Amino acid sequence: MSTELIISVSGLRGIVGDNLTEQVAIEYGCAFGTFLKARKTDTKTKMSICIGRDSRTSGEQLTSAVSRGLCSVGIDVIDLGLVPTPTVGIMLRELGCDGGVVITASHNPAPYNGIKLLLDNGIAPTPGAAGDIKKRFLDKDFNAVDSADQGKITANARSNVTHISRIMPIIDKQVIRSKSYKVALDSVNGAGGPITKEMLAELNCEVVAINDEPTGRFAHTPEPTVDNVTELCKVVKKQGAAVGFAQDPDADRLAIVDENGTYIGEEYTLALAAKYIFSKQTGPAATNLSTSRMIDDIAEAAAGHVIRTAVGEANVAAAMIAHDCVIGGEGNGGVIDLRVGPIRDSLVAIALILQLMTETGKTISQLVGQINRYYMCKEKCGADKTQAKQVLASAKKVFVDARLDTTDGCRFDFDDGWLHLRTSNTEPVMRVIVEAKDRRTAETYIDAVSNIRNKILGPTDEQS
Repeated sequence: MSTELIISVSGLRGIVGDNLTEQVAIEYGCAFGTFLKARKTDTKTKMSICIGRDSRTSGEQLTSAVSRGLCSVGIDVIDLGLVPTPTVGIMLRELGCDGGVVITASHNPAPYNGIKLLLDNGIAPTPGAAGDIKKRFLDKDFNAVDSADQGKITANARSNVTHISRIMPIIDKQVIRSKSYKVALDSVNGAGGPITKEMLAELNCEVVAINDEPTGRFAHTPEPTVDNVTELCKVVKKQGAAVGFAQDPDADRLAIVDENGTYIGEEYTLALAAKYIFSKQTGPAATNLSTSRMIDDIAEAAAGHVIRTAVGEANVAAAMIAHDCVIGGEGNGGVIDLRVGPIRDSLVAIALILQLMTETGKTISQLVGQINRYYMCKEKCGADKTQAKQVLASAKKVFVDARLDTTDGCRFDFDDGWLHLRTSNTEPVMRVIVEAKDRRTAETYIDAVSNIRNKILGPTDEQS
């Protein structure tokens, strides 16, 4: 293999035809199925897994391969077809499955695909469980069964209806319908287009959709960042839409464009959703160490507080469940509402934001203007594990006066901002996130990190 497979709590990701082959997918399915059977005490009941995929052209092949692996160790498979990631989490609980599999590489470029695993609670495996699955996969420790006991594959086509029906009770559907919002939608030709248009139609929205056919041939770089959604910004302005929504390929993340065609970013997705939730109730919220302080300000104003976790929706969801959080998510545009499910869900985010607009009578730009504003910069660079450790060690010496949190890499908190350095769970890169009260302050921390990085890695063109 020319590159190394990435296997983490987020599942397995690789480049299709390079390190992610049909045989790899079969064996990963075998490993997951064997792991699940080892945890089961009731050996008389047949176990089942539901599997869904985003629109990547390699998705059907990998779905078939993983299903073969699961069936070979005696697990029944329910094929949901092409659906968003959060839909799989909802359906596995709806159908009483023992787990779920999503064939997706989320926001990664088109050559990538991946195999995301979910347990029966709809959450990704814990680090310990993920380590067990990884070991079984690497050791080829599978418990194959004979032909009489092999699993069978069936299909279920009610995913969209079920998912939407879970969202409607958390909003006032009739009040939103009365507004007849014009909404622009960019689903990047991923899995989110069909179900999101269906939900928006139920909310009586006039939808101006672009890149909404789930062909898997991404119309632009799939991560919904400012440089990648320029077409949506133009559509919002030209069509006079009230808001623009940009999804990633598996529709668990959402970025927002205001009514003026201005990209306001992924960080505001959770902030705006939290603003609505905290207008109705108080309590804790949960998010990761890389998310903006905006949610802290919103929670504090409502007599709530924020619990910080390592990056990864499984970590956030676990904290939400443990602390009975009223809202949670991540600053990458992922919103989690446990009333719907413990997975980041762009449809939940859309529904909550439309509800906020409806109840306040304010535009997106007006709502954004009510939230304390910070300057945030996100960068990444290629770094192996040894280099990443060197960067972190050097940073600890440079930022010796900062408050340090080593839950996930290193987060340094200062009086006027914070800095988070960590290795990615899904890409062979090191991430650098800085937030401060203004750009000038943030740039002092960015420059300090660049000096550290250049001494260890040398200058790089991969920063973004």
